[in-house]
Amino acid sequence: MLAVRSAIGGILMGLANLVPGISGGTMLLAAGIYPDFIKSISDVTTFRFRLRSIIVLGCVVAAAALAIILLAGTINHLVINERWAMYSLFIGLTLGGVPIVRRMLDRPSRGMWIGLVAGLLLMTVLAILQMAQFSSQSGRAGYLMLFLAGIAGAGAMILPGVSGAYLLLLLGQYVPILSAIDRFKEALEAGDIGTAFDAALSVGLPVGLGVVLGVVCVSNLLRILMDRYRKPTLGVLLGLLLGAVIGLWPFQQGVRPEVGETVKGKVLTVELLEKLEPADYPTRYFRPESVQVGGAALLLLAGFGITTAISRLGREKSDL
Repeated sequence: MLAVRSAIGGILMGLANLVPGISGGTMLLAAGIYPDFIKSISDVTTFRFRLRSIIVLGCVVAAAALAIILLAGTINHLVINERWAMYSLFIGLTLGGVPIVRRMLDRPSRGMWIGLVAGLLLMTVLAILQMAQFSSQSGRAGYLMLFLAGIAGAGAMILPGVSGAYLLLLLGQYVPILSAIDRFKEALEAGDIGTAFDAALSVGLPVGLGVVLGVVCVSNLLRILMDRYRKPTLGVLLGLLLGAVIGLWPFQQGVRPEVGETVKGKVLTVELLEKLEPADYPTRYFRPESVQVGGAALLLLAGFGITTAISRLGREKSDL
């Protein structure tokens, strides 16, 4: 049963990390495997190779990797072409994590409120940067940016209420990473080893190294903070969760730029514009129609309901 719960948690975690707004840690928490996952990472990184820890980590990682490889292309397509609908769903899924973190707090304290405000302010700043298009300027940065994105994404991935994919979106690395995963999968299916190797080396390697470092550091740090400063730490997580919604305003879309406009620090020529992919189009806010407003509300409620329903899978095991 431990292996089954770990696999279910891993699948949910993999899906969460493809979606800006859902926390992989929240999904592990919902499946009732989160405490075992944090403890297992701590055991393995301190060279205590217990069978239970190996089973948990093996099942979670394998299931998450499978979900990411199989669904990266679909999620990437939906985020680019149906942004308002997907972001509405993301908001609901994100807010559905609030009761999970709130249950872990028991009674609020002064430290919790200070942590909540700090987390909320941090996410507000990131959202402002996103709206100002600063984060998207680095959309196809080099190895260092991909490495840092891996650290940030992995660190957030294991925190309940904090979305790793959302941070990748703010850092401008979300679509490039998902595109590389999809390219890798298609190359393997076509037997094109060269293209698959290129995707793995140019994107997979720096991101993978960052992920390993992020998971190891954040999981051990989280365990220490939860032991010594439980309520302030959970307050920060709750603030990050609530603040994540700010940058997910659904009524925005990618707009094809014109020749002469500056995109990613380059003035577009006819040749550059022809090579520009829809994933790299600058986003613009638009006034929604009444049908879109109604659809957004329904998707928001659906997302909230999904996360709430999943949380019932492991409610009795959800506390660290």
